[in-house]
Amino acid sequence: MVQAIDIAAITGHNEMDQTKHSKPSTLRRTLNALRQRLTKRNRAKPPDWFVERFSNNTNADKIGKNPASTQVSTTNESTSAEADSGPACEIRGSSRLCNRLSVNPSLQSHYRWLAVVSLAVLYNIIFVVGRAVFWEINQRATPVWYFLDYLCDFIYLMDTLVHMHEGYLDQGLLVRDAYKLRRHYFSNKGWYIDVLSMLPTDISYIWWSPSKCGPTLLPCSVIVRLNRLLRLPRMWEWFDRTETATSYPNAFRICKVVLAILVLIHWNACMYFVISYALGFGTDNWVYNLHGERNSTLQRQYIYSFYWSTLTLTTIGETPTPENDAEYLFVVADFLAGVLIFATIVGNIGSMISNMNVARVEFQNRMDGVKQYMAFRKVGHELEARVIRWFAYTWSQSGALDEERVLAALPDKLKAEIAIQVHMDTLRQVRIFHDTEPGLLEALVLKLKLQVFSPGDYICRKGDVGKEMYIVKRGKLSVVADDGVTVFATLGAGSVFGEVSVLEIAGNRTGNRRTANVRSLGYSDLFCLAKRDLWETLADYPEARATLTERGCQLLRKDGLLDEQVFADSQRVHDTIESGIEKLELSVENLNMRLARLLAEYTASQAKMKQRLAKLELNYQLTQNSALTEQHARPPRSGRLYSLQPKKRPRPRPITASKSIENNKQNTL
Repeated sequence: MVQAIDIAAITGHNEMDQTKHSKPSTLRRTLNALRQRLTKRNRAKPPDWFVERFSNNTNADKIGKNPASTQVSTTNESTSAEADSGPACEIRGSSRLCNRLSVNPSLQSHYRWLAVVSLAVLYNIIFVVGRAVFWEINQRATPVWYFLDYLCDFIYLMDTLVHMHEGYLDQGLLVRDAYKLRRHYFSNKGWYIDVLSMLPTDISYIWWSPSKCGPTLLPCSVIVRLNRLLRLPRMWEWFDRTETATSYPNAFRICKVVLAILVLIHWNACMYFVISYALGFGTDNWVYNLHGERNSTLQRQYIYSFYWSTLTLTTIGETPTPENDAEYLFVVADFLAGVLIFATIVGNIGSMISNMNVARVEFQNRMDGVKQYMAFRKVGHELEARVIRWFAYTWSQSGALDEERVLAALPDKLKAEIAIQVHMDTLRQVRIFHDTEPGLLEALVLKLKLQVFSPGDYICRKGDVGKEMYIVKRGKLSVVADDGVTVFATLGAGSVFGEVSVLEIAGNRTGNRRTANVRSLGYSDLFCLAKRDLWETLADYPEARATLTERGCQLLRKDGLLDEQVFADSQRVHDTIESGIEKLELSVENLNMRLARLLAEYTASQAKMKQRLAKLELNYQLTQNSALTEQHARPPRSGRLYSLQPKKRPRPRPITASKSIENNKQNTL
């Protein structure tokens, strides 16, 4: 209701207010409503979204409950959802206002917006300084310059709003509440730069017109827009994101350095032209000579100044000799700046170029090491040539990329996703892996190893023990006879061989040995899956292991290579072993239960024994304390030696007649 009244006050459509109040009161009420909206005053504090989210019953919990209670809880939830704001927008994204006033920096649209802002900043970097010095630029197409200037100012204004509502991560979650984003923006010192870069310094055009500048009045009034260069950090941000996203970071770094060189030369050229104006055009041979029809043109002025700046900063070539103190000082400062700046730039470019060839240099060092080893061991020329050709093929195909070392920095989850994207289609081509669990395929994908074979290399020979299976990724393979001439079949990309030998099926007539010779026709890339890796993975998937064994048996039956009797006997032995293992597991569980019970009894008896010992110790301490107190309470003895003095015996008291009669009575009783 309060929100509706505020909206009516803002839009001016409240009929009651129009009839009963005057215009000043309506304006005052509108300003108060705007102030409340901007400062978020007089608003109820939103409930704790964490407690409300996890303490209330969800829709799944309401199934099967009383309809009346369900209706009441639904009403309460709707009421709380209306009052909820802030973090609820972060988690659920239910508020359109929060989503509308927040910007996700990871989106591609935000990256494009930074590119637009970078163009505006680059425009001001180049043309604000250039137009402030070379007056003819302002006099040509003045409306175009005004349009571009205020277009950049509008981009700066929009970028301030975007920067103010850029999301940030808090405890791993993207904050999208507009109020929190603004508070985070103003808590940093970056907003000072944004405000300073948007100050309307163009107001000085009222008394300092851009059209008044000329050969007798420099710089032009456009110099007041130098504060627009303070938005430079946004361009650096775009550079950093581009360098991270591009596939050619070294080339981009070189382009960025070249751009910085050109900007520095441009600014130095403008500075030379201003100093020539301050000293007087044509007063000596060092300053720019403005006289003459050719020298007075804008093209000649800028090209000569740029040429002089390039020669000075790069310290190459001959420049006119200075003739007064100011010229000498400026040239010395230029030389020093050129030496420092360009030494840094050249060093960076050299390191970039060397980084571009790091992989090539490392690969060349490895190849040189292999060559030296073969020369030391006197390997034949034919084998040495094959090794060199293998190195050349590896470099041409993959650039000698070590996948394991490159992906070692990534977590296992990301490595698995990359491997699935690269190798999953290849693994699905294996017949025994058709319709298997996705988890098994994901685990096997990480076990695949790429191997490269040269022309004429034998992948496997007949009679070898099968310890791995192969999947052809690229190249051609031939299945040949023992003579190496007769070709039985040709395998291409996607072909699989050796898959049955890695399953170790009992009853296989080949005894898990290779039944043919497979030779590479050219350079071939094959994925290898070792038997050990397969069985380590299948240990976690018993159902998949049974399925793969059954499919392997079907393939052996199809070729008549399965001994059914041996396979049945092995299955029975396997079943008996499994039953024995189950019995052992049950007995171990029973022993564990009994051991746990005994341990519990032992701990209980030990606790009782400790209590009894504690009581005994307490009683002993009490008796000791009482004995000590009694000893201290006795009267002190004299200092004589009792051992040397005779002891005095007490005299017997006379017994009266009455007492003797009483004693006799007691004895008789």
